[in-house]
Amino acid sequence: MVASSQSKSVEKTSALADTGGILLKLLIAVLLFMLIGLQYRLWVGEGSLAETKSLSDKVSLQLEKNEAMRLANQQHAAEVNALKTGLDEVEARAREELGMVKQGETFYLLVDKPEQ
Repeated sequence: MVASSQSKSVEKTSALADTGGILLKLLIAVLLFMLIGLQYRLWVGEGSLAETKSLSDKVSLQLEKNEAMRLANQQHAAEVNALKTGLDEVEARAREELGMVKQGETFYLLVDKPEQ
């Protein structure tokens, strides 16, 4: 009777060991699958390092464009202010763009020789 209880005990231990080994292998497989999934997302998927770098470069480029446009807007605002407040800017524009002259002035047009 002692031998039979020992063999049942050994069988139970063996069955538990087999179940534990299967669970351990299943756990390892699940963890490996999760690791592979996370690595894929890190390198290739949405929010990957490459996409983050690309977006960072786009943001830097847009900030440079915004700064250039801000400077151009400041220049235009200064021109508008000068045109609104003084006649000097209006007179300069009339001379440059329309070819106007003041009374008593003589207009001279200098023409370059054509190249042959």
